Amino acid sequence: MKKLIFLLFMVSGSVYAQQKSQQIARQFNALVKVEDEEKFYNDLIEKSPVDPAKPDQYSEYRAQLAVDWLIKGNIEKYKFYKNTNPKFTALQLFDLSNLLEYWVDDNKHIAVVEQISKQILDEIARKVHDDTFSRTGILLEVNALANARLGNIDIALKNIEKSGVNAMFRNMPYFRNSKANYLTRYGAILSVAGQHQRALDTLSAAVRTAISTPKTVVILKEVYQKAKGNSPEVDKYITALQEEAYQKIVKEVEKAWIADTKPAPDITLSDMTGKAVKLSDYKGKIVVIDFWSTACKPCVAAFPAFERAVDFYKNESFQLFVINEGESPDIVKPYMDKKGYKLTVLFDNDEAIFKALGALGTPQKFIIDANGNINQTGIGYAGSDDKEFYKLKAMIELTKARSSVKSVNN
Repeated sequence: MKKLIFLLFMVSGSVYAQQKSQQIARQFNALVKVEDEEKFYNDLIEKSPVDPAKPDQYSEYRAQLAVDWLIKGNIEKYKFYKNTNPKFTALQLFDLSNLLEYWVDDNKHIAVVEQISKQILDEIARKVHDDTFSRTGILLEVNALANARLGNIDIALKNIEKSGVNAMFRNMPYFRNSKANYLTRYGAILSVAGQHQRALDTLSAAVRTAISTPKTVVILKEVYQKAKGNSPEVDKYITALQEEAYQKIVKEVEKAWIADTKPAPDITLSDMTGKAVKLSDYKGKIVVIDFWSTACKPCVAAFPAFERAVDFYKNESFQLFVINEGESPDIVKPYMDKKGYKLTVLFDNDEAIFKALGALGTPQKFIIDANGNINQTGIGYAGSDDKEFYKLKAMIELTKARSSVKSVNN
């Protein structure tokens, strides 16, 4: 009996310790400013110093501080925490590689990008970090473009070709701009290598098929002028490619039109502050709703295109809501603040509207016309900023056109 009591005591103590550890982690992750994270971490190790028998005890905290300081732009702080040899989780590695992507694409801190990406690639090869999200291919692209901009053409061409080994994930519309970024960087590297026509062909094909981003268009314009000279035709050329891509998507959207419209359910949701929001209050506007969660990578991948749509329709009767499934504001608000997204979030924690609409999962969007009827839905992420925006724009424009015709006929 004494032995059983002792075992129960040990198990309950272990469970308590685990729960306390999880609670501390939640408190840390809820912090938005890296300065507050650092203070939290310093207080934590002062109260509970690292156990010499568990050198990785606070590795995840140090890794997060390294990533967040780098996002803040403090390279020295990143190096400080990186020198403690933390192991990056899959999400931390994802965020780190995303930042290096932004920097190299914007031609910032190129030498630093080259050094960090090379170091992380070496460590991933030694299985130091969790590469569940297949960041190796992305980091090879980043390293290749950084080397091209540093004049190391041979290394750049070698690494951009090597990144093709990891091409499978690019063809799945899961991570934001996977293939579009690759084609944009490949075109930029070819141009730096003096292969301007090949670069022009690569980037033109990307824009023509909407496997592109606004950055692709910027690079295409630069490459066009290198291949063709400073031709005044460049803007006309790019506009024609974009229109071709958009019209193709319009035809795809028309084929998916739902003939039998149905009224949107009159369900009350809550916003980030707890305020009640009824979709029926927005009758007279085109309303887009999209179901998502912070853990859903393709959901969040669509957010920049959604913000683009909100800006595009800012002077029209239009509203876009991203409806969170299964999470609370104390999780979602820090996430949105850290990422800098300004979209209007609603919460559907009991899945009332999700079930009423017969939604299949996340991400899934529904378009509600000005008469309060649902006549379009779209499942999944389109794969690139441009394609997602074009698809949403086509859905909105078709809804506007058909609902206005219906109103006239009635």
